Amino acid sequence: MQARLSTMFQSLQVRNYRLFAFGQLVKLIGVWMMFIAQDWLVLELSGDSATALGVVVALQFTPVLLLTLLSGRLADRYDKRMLLFVANAFWTVLSLAMSVLVLTGLVQLWHVFVFAALLGVANAVETPVRQAFVSELVGMSLLPNALSLNAAVFNSARIVGPAVAGLAIALFDVGPVFLFTALSSIAPLVTVIRMRPAELHREPLPPRDERAAATVLDGLRYVGRRPDLLLPMVVMSVIGMSLFNFQLTLAALAKTVFHTGAASFGLFSTTLAAGALVGALAGTGRRSRPSVWLVLGAAIGCATFGTLVGLAPEYWMVVALLPLTGFFMVYFAQAANQRVQLGTDAAFRGRVMALWVLVFLGTNPVGAPIIGWVAETFGAGASIWAGGLLSLTTALLALAWQLRRAGARLRFRILPLPRFYVTEV
Repeated sequence: MQARLSTMFQSLQVRNYRLFAFGQLVKLIGVWMMFIAQDWLVLELSGDSATALGVVVALQFTPVLLLTLLSGRLADRYDKRMLLFVANAFWTVLSLAMSVLVLTGLVQLWHVFVFAALLGVANAVETPVRQAFVSELVGMSLLPNALSLNAAVFNSARIVGPAVAGLAIALFDVGPVFLFTALSSIAPLVTVIRMRPAELHREPLPPRDERAAATVLDGLRYVGRRPDLLLPMVVMSVIGMSLFNFQLTLAALAKTVFHTGAASFGLFSTTLAAGALVGALAGTGRRSRPSVWLVLGAAIGCATFGTLVGLAPEYWMVVALLPLTGFFMVYFAQAANQRVQLGTDAAFRGRVMALWVLVFLGTNPVGAPIIGWVAETFGAGASIWAGGLLSLTTALLALAWQLRRAGARLRFRILPLPRFYVTEV
């Protein structure tokens, strides 16, 4: 058991990664608290409008759609550690400004819209750089474990943040939550400064003229020639757009369908994240690149349970289904991330991971307003199960395409007994 635990957390033996993970954990707890407070604030300012909530989510992720590929180019050309510091400093300043508006009672709905868009700019720069930076922290041999621990850190924060936010909003209102977010975002600034650059596993930067010649289109062409990278990205783009909108849909489900308060919304988010944490830890023992079959199987599980959440008629059923949904959601996203990153040449890693972030997060500006409109018109449950069915259809089509590409042929035989067999030739 001790050996298993040692293997599960082996990346934490690397000092630079340990600092990185701690800074991310502190910041992300505050970020998830802020997401809950922001959603609740939008519902209060807009008269429970799911459409307004969808607009905020769209504004938050539109910069990802517009700027992420350029950020990937920056990650391949410049010092990733310095880029992370600048992006996180910008995030801290914005968070402090927003907390002042909320605490003074001057905040209006358009302030939240502007805040969401500007935070999206910081996120568009920081996320692809952070994704590509992990390999420099631990090297390629520990990269699968480090990526799994990243997901575990993310979902640990996702458990703690919403639970604390729900109670804090009930006790103190949303203002103190925004203030805590601003203060927690200082942590990654401190940890980045304390890292030892000499211990980073850095590939030598290309000559300045080669870096200048490296373009976004080169990265797109690279992925276009690699079906093994393209397939998980396509599946993620659809699932990310149609199903990974729980920040929006669970808030609407809690308040408009089950008529519960902020604490119950926090419970939804916490149970989803609890399953997600288990899903993240389940992949920490992985030592090699995940197979395409693992990625597609996890995608089918994620879509299936996501659909069931939307169809569940009772509050307790949603609470029971969310951990399984969270497990497969993160297990799929993590396996797809590892398949992409471990299959990418170092010279293209920044641009490829930027494209990954684009399909993972950048589809939200397209999906969130549509999901918000569906939730307001047909109900929050419909917005979840419709996204689940679209995701399931996409995953099954991808599975069929991969089977055909692999040369598999399925033959169906009906035997005298009314039994149905599927055999592979």
